[in-house]
Amino acid sequence: MKTGSGRRILLSLIVLHFAPFAPGQFAFAEEKAETGRAGFWVDLYFGEPITYDEMLDDLAAARVIYLGERHWLKRHHDIQMKIVADLAKRGVPLVLGLEQLESYQQPVLDRYNRGEIDFDKLAELTNWEKRWRGYEGYRPIVETAHKAGAPVVALNARSETIRKIARGGGIDKLDAETRKELPKEIQTDDLLYEKLLNLYMPVHAAATPDRLRPMLEAQIARDEAMAEALCKFLNSQNGKGRTAVVLCGSGHVNYGLGTAARVRRRIPNVKDRVILLSESGDVVLTPAERAMSREIHITHDQLRAINRPVADYLHATELKVRDRKE
Repeated sequence: MKTGSGRRILLSLIVLHFAPFAPGQFAFAEEKAETGRAGFWVDLYFGEPITYDEMLDDLAAARVIYLGERHWLKRHHDIQMKIVADLAKRGVPLVLGLEQLESYQQPVLDRYNRGEIDFDKLAELTNWEKRWRGYEGYRPIVETAHKAGAPVVALNARSETIRKIARGGGIDKLDAETRKELPKEIQTDDLLYEKLLNLYMPVHAAATPDRLRPMLEAQIARDEAMAEALCKFLNSQNGKGRTAVVLCGSGHVNYGLGTAARVRRRIPNVKDRVILLSESGDVVLTPAERAMSREIHITHDQLRAINRPVADYLHATELKVRDRKE
């Protein structure tokens, strides 16, 4: 990994890298006890550590809170669950939005929200195990939200539709029936977001020059679908007065772009917060994932061209030191 001018990364896109640090007043004692590594929160606008309770004060006044994750990383799910639980304890009326379920599955989720079925039945009826690897990691978060009386909303587009866009030449190549599944308005001329995706997307080995544009449009279509599903709920009677906590991959909300920007377009002046969670050496790619990825090099200069902080808050965990044999 290079430092200074840039960093080499694989499929896991590391937003920020923190060297090992000594535990201080901002460390989570429970995290240190459980993992042996300290963690703390950083306000990225002020460039200073912030206590968890101070950050929670700010989150409690937001309408939408994006918890950008690295999918399937347990440490991230633990932090997400803590934020949901602690906001609920403060009496903040919540709705939990999930990238990890697709909006056509909402009728099944509504049965779960009404208490007619439990989590296991929800997973069975949505075929969650097949449609989203590692779905069990979201059980504690979903059940915590459910106990707090927070509805759960499926945000994602149908995966088959997104694949059609990525592999079939873009949104305009969709047949009329499939196109109806997506929002009528899809903004594909977002130059700043396109600049960022052009940096990140080549990590996928499939992102050849002729396929890069369709892959970008697939990401944008997913962002638009998630934004529309979330805004539809927030603008409904059931969503009135609720704060949305959205679980999604960090790539959908970095720099306030992607899904976050498309929610702002639909709900002008919405108060939102973007939270990112450091990877800190915890991500290990499988042989299959390595085969589908390649090294890319992103420099500070390229990211500085975005000209804004990557998020409002970052939770940084002490870097994991790996055994050389790993």
